[in-house]
Amino acid sequence: MFPLKRNRRLRANEAIRSLVRETIITPNDFLVPLFVVEGKGIKDEIPSMPNYFRYSLDLLEGEVKELWNLGLKSVLLFVKVPDNLKDNKGAEALNPDGLMQRAIKTVKNVCPDMLVMTDVALDPYSAYGHDGIIENGQIVNDPTAEFLAEMSISHAEAGANFVAPSDMMDGRILTIREALEDEGFINTGIMSYSAKYASAFYGPFRDALDSAPVDLADIPKDKKTYQMDFSNRFEAIRETEMDIDEGADIVMVKPGISYLDILREIKNEVDVPVAVYQVSGEYAMIKAAAEKGWLDHDQIMMETTIAFKRAGADIIASYFAKDVVKLIS
Repeated sequence: MFPLKRNRRLRANEAIRSLVRETIITPNDFLVPLFVVEGKGIKDEIPSMPNYFRYSLDLLEGEVKELWNLGLKSVLLFVKVPDNLKDNKGAEALNPDGLMQRAIKTVKNVCPDMLVMTDVALDPYSAYGHDGIIENGQIVNDPTAEFLAEMSISHAEAGANFVAPSDMMDGRILTIREALEDEGFINTGIMSYSAKYASAFYGPFRDALDSAPVDLADIPKDKKTYQMDFSNRFEAIRETEMDIDEGADIVMVKPGISYLDILREIKNEVDVPVAVYQVSGEYAMIKAAAEKGWLDHDQIMMETTIAFKRAGADIIASYFAKDVVKLIS
């Protein structure tokens, strides 16, 4: 009891604070999202995501080398598909010479030991900006899951270590796992976006890939029929446990900072690695406030990053990964 116990003794200076610090961030905590576009010599800054870029394959090589040299060993690939290659069923996603397939090979060629995860979803390929096939004005579940399994096989054939289904179709993890097993890809892992909420935080990401749902009268205007209601907590646990039962190796909570309670709940319930995604809107808000001088950029960046790990994240997908690693090193 006080005065025999004085907690401030362990806060007296940086040396003692560092010695007793409970949560430590290292480069091994991060999964780095990368946006890829067609063309050559392209490093295109995303307007709503300052200091974050879309790369053509030739410049992707240099970015991957830099990440590896910083100790960042895992990337998550997304592609911006030209409009003329988009349709309702995402046929371009299965092209063995498609942008995603070439991006996987590019990363593996320049850095064979880099862990490559790939986005498995229809929205970059969809003429309607949805994560599923549309029939009679509805997002159809089972045909979409079957197509996502084909997409996963295509990514595995190109060299992906993990596929990352981000669509939230029911049963798609089992469909993908069985398809990978049938094709002999027994070591290709699945990181499932298990608790992905229908959030307003995704706006800048959809700008980056031009993948927002289109506003047409006869199709859903948002993704609320398949992504989770942000009011729900226990549903996230059910979704995650089902994905694990179906074969997910890693599960994810998305978005991040507004869902720390969900992250902790899931970490307490499951025995597989848990990832969190610090999404584009979270990144953009910090950048905008820092540019205005309202917040200290590096302090807020570190505080939110620590919050994810303290809440239970084993893996943090973050657009701040490079900045954090440079700061802590």
